Amino acid sequence: MASARVRSAGFGMGKKRQTELHSATAVAAFIGIGSNLGDRLAACRGAIALLEEMPAVRLKKISSLYQTAPVDYLEQPSFYNAVVEIETSLPAPSLLEGCQQIERQLGKRILIPKGPRTIDLDLLFYGSSVIDVPGLQIPHPAAPNRAFVLIPLDEIAPDFIHPTDHISVTELLHRLIAETSRRDLSPGVDKIAPPGWEKIPLVSNGPS
Repeated sequence: MASARVRSAGFGMGKKRQTELHSATAVAAFIGIGSNLGDRLAACRGAIALLEEMPAVRLKKISSLYQTAPVDYLEQPSFYNAVVEIETSLPAPSLLEGCQQIERQLGKRILIPKGPRTIDLDLLFYGSSVIDVPGLQIPHPAAPNRAFVLIPLDEIAPDFIHPTDHISVTELLHRLIAETSRRDLSPGVDKIAPPGWEKIPLVSNGPS
């Protein structure tokens, strides 16, 4: 999963310039990135590089990189997580398909359900759209309950309004923090690299 080879591999759709991004039809979308198997840093960097090459997609903001404790299935290594804001003229199903193609290019493996995985790209929000069809739910149903989503999302889009909860990301995060405090739980999310981590020199490492 060497990140040095990601750009030369290409996205498999030709050069990005072949499909122009038309601002009149562009939608802001948010994608969550995560990895806890193999070289987590290389996997997350590879996902950013391939998103940048995707036709009709423009990267707008990339959050800091966070190390997060697992949820649901707890007997697994910690994750690296980030959230990316993009602008795209792709319809939501095509954007999801592109994210899944990136996962395949980066060798996605899930050993057990909700268990360790080499890479995850989750389509969290697609503008203010609400979509519920087989294989695609937007907004992502777990987003309001996941600190590893809300903390990096609050960093880059604090005022974004959840399309069905009708409150901002910051308000969602405060609600979640209050709930975890009542349950004597920690969010388990620690910033390990500032914005720009996808380009600045960092030491790659595997799960901790």
